[in-house]
Amino acid sequence: MWNAGHLLTFVLTLIPMKPIVVLPYSHEWPRSFEALKSVIEPVISPFITAFEHVGSTSVPGLASKPIIDIDIVVASAASMEAVIKLLETLGYRHRGDLGITGREAFIRTDSHVPYTERRIIWPTHHLYACMENSLGLRNHLLLRDYLRAHPDEAEAYGALKRQLALKFPGDMDRYIAGKTQFITDILAKQGVSTHSLAQIRKENDLPTD
Repeated sequence: MWNAGHLLTFVLTLIPMKPIVVLPYSHEWPRSFEALKSVIEPVISPFITAFEHVGSTSVPGLASKPIIDIDIVVASAASMEAVIKLLETLGYRHRGDLGITGREAFIRTDSHVPYTERRIIWPTHHLYACMENSLGLRNHLLLRDYLRAHPDEAEAYGALKRQLALKFPGDMDRYIAGKTQFITDILAKQGVSTHSLAQIRKENDLPTD
């Protein structure tokens, strides 16, 4: 006898996963970030300390999934509450921390988010509000800055991502897990503690030793 949980699992297996696509670097990515920043930042500027382009699309020359990653840096819990409410006015829905302490995630309610009078269809992007000095924010910035300064390793990282996309075209969890060792090796070079590296591996379901 199937219960509702079994039925839901069966239905989900019938929904095809979008293939993971890693593209060559595009100069459109930083331009897209700046366009998004020009709309979002003025709404929340009294409550944030920085508006950062992170992730692979922020590294010149690095192959990436065509998704812009944005970290909004917030100084206090009270400011975080204000940022969450203001982002809702632009069409972003708060999703909680999704298991990452110090980072609040948001999802767009439709392709026109962030809303403007012109009803622009924006490129796909991930938006996070991060507490200052949080581990997640620190890791994003350390990885970005290291890869910007070391183009050979950025090229190797891009090659790894292309290989993983071919090997696991519909399995985002295994794609992410496959990148984790490369990322933690870089963070270790940057002085990230063993404890923090173990936490990153745990979040991505990799062994901690």
